[in-house]
Amino acid sequence: MNIPARFATLAVFVGVLGHASSEFVAAGSGVAGPELSVWRYLLGGAGLVVLALLISGPRALFAPLRAHAWDMVWLSVVGVSGAYLAFHWALDFASPVQVATLVTTIPIFVGLASLIVNGQPLSAVKIITGLFAFAGLALLITDGLIDKLIAGRDSIWGVLLTLLCAVLGAFYAVRVRPLVVRYGALNVTALSMMIGGIGLWIGVGLAFGVRVDPLTLFERPGTESTWILVLALWNTTITQFLWIGGLAAAADITRASYLFFLKPVIAAALAVTFLGTSLSLLQVFAIVVVTGSVLVEIYWPRLARHRQGVEAGR
Repeated sequence: MNIPARFATLAVFVGVLGHASSEFVAAGSGVAGPELSVWRYLLGGAGLVVLALLISGPRALFAPLRAHAWDMVWLSVVGVSGAYLAFHWALDFASPVQVATLVTTIPIFVGLASLIVNGQPLSAVKIITGLFAFAGLALLITDGLIDKLIAGRDSIWGVLLTLLCAVLGAFYAVRVRPLVVRYGALNVTALSMMIGGIGLWIGVGLAFGVRVDPLTLFERPGTESTWILVLALWNTTITQFLWIGGLAAAADITRASYLFFLKPVIAAALAVTFLGTSLSLLQVFAIVVVTGSVLVEIYWPRLARHRQGVEAGR
């Protein structure tokens, strides 16, 4: 099952909505990062596998694993296990706002990864809009966050882990795209998330001594099981399918990935709505810069054609 090309941008945008809320859901769960990453991808991956079995059937689901077993395993371990262990572990050191802001550098790394892997050049427009978006992110980071960064020495590890997540996630999105195009977004994403979840289950157990037993989910105290299920089903099963499938269906993966720059904007809106946070004038300006950069990049082909039409009519 592939996402139709005409719905690629919408799918990526809804995927970004899911990504933008994941930090808040993860922080609300109260579960430590490494353990939470295991719960998220074991359950989220299982949800995707069930969905793929219902829609595609077992033969289509396991086709990419039969033909490209090694690629599926190493991409899943690096791009899912590695990237999302870094993501959730980062939340043990840095704030959700810091992580949400810094992980938004993914589109920059997608462009670089596409250049390195596929030789797809970065146009002047991509470079300029990327620099403006990065400048907007820098404004969000420096508006009070540097003080927190300096005051809490451990949060530097959160920043570094978040950037590691961005790099691994970007290269994974580029390298897995041919498999998604050939076998379908749902099948490849389901297998990848499930393999990544098993990798996290084994890796976290060995490295951190945390043995996650999925059968004990509803025995967890308070509302932890509810938070975990939301993170697994909404922020993983649905979000990952739409994000990866939308990028694969897009005519220009770098341009589509620029929607991810909206993540801190959405995160700020969530913080205002649910946490009662107020935005400073600098934060509002940064949001305008980031949003404007995304809109210019997405609509640049249309703007260029319009400009050429105006010039031709003179």
